Amino acid sequence: MISFEGKNILVIGASSGIGEETAYVLDRNGANVIVVARREDKLKKVCDNMISSKKAYYCCDVSEIETIEPLIKRIVSEVGKIDGMVYSAGITEGDVPIKYLTYDRQINTFKTNYFGFVESVRQVTKKGMYNEGLRIASVSSVASLCGTKAHIPYSASKAAMNAAIRCLAKELNSKGICINSVAPSMVNTGMYQSLLDTQGDNSDANIELLNKQFLGLAEPSDVAYALAFLLSEEARFITGITLTVDGGFLI
Repeated sequence: MISFEGKNILVIGASSGIGEETAYVLDRNGANVIVVARREDKLKKVCDNMISSKKAYYCCDVSEIETIEPLIKRIVSEVGKIDGMVYSAGITEGDVPIKYLTYDRQINTFKTNYFGFVESVRQVTKKGMYNEGLRIASVSSVASLCGTKAHIPYSASKAAMNAAIRCLAKELNSKGICINSVAPSMVNTGMYQSLLDTQGDNSDANIELLNKQFLGLAEPSDVAYALAFLLSEEARFITGITLTVDGGFLI
C-alpha cells in the first residue's frame, strides 16, 4: 500500500546491512533512491541491484563532518530536492571496558553515530534542500535503551541520537518535517557475524541475546520495512519517537 513514486529518498550508510536493504525496499516501492557510503565499489553493486532507472550514488565518509554540506548541495543540484532521508551509518568499537575507554575512541564512535547524523539533518532541512512533507528516519539501537557491558560509546551515541530526535521533532514541526528513529535488537548483518566469528554460536553472549529476542534473529528487511513506513505519508502523524524493532528483547 505504501508508495514512494517520484520521491527522492536519500539513504546514508547504504553499502551493507540495514541501509542496503532499506535502499532495496524503497526502490521496489517506487522511490528514486540516492545511496551514500564510503566505498564506491559497494555502492555500485547496490545500484546495480536496484530496478529503478532513477538512482544515484555518492561517496562520502560522514565521520568527516565538513564533507556533508557539499555532499547535500551536490545531490540536490544533480538529483533534486529531498523528500526523505534514512541515516543508517554507524560503527561500533566492540567490547571496550572502561579502563581502556579513551576519549579518542569515544569521539571516533560519536563522529559517525551522532555528529554525522545531526549534521546530515541540519543540511537536509535547510531552505531549498527539501520538498514539502520531508520525512527523516534513522537507525538507533536497543542498546540506547538498555545497558550492555563494555559498549559505552555505541550505547551512548545511539541514546544521544534518540534525545536529539525528540528535540528536532519539536523544532522542525514548523517546517512540516517529521523525524523518528527505529531501535533494532540483533540483526543478521555483518556486525552480528563478527560477533559469531569472535565469540562463537554457543557463546554466553549469543545465547543470552537470542533467549531475550524470542522472535529469533531479525533480518535486515524487518528493520527496512519499519523505516519505510516512517518515511511514508501513512506515518504523517508520527514524530519524535524511537520505534523498537526488537523481537521482544525489551519485554
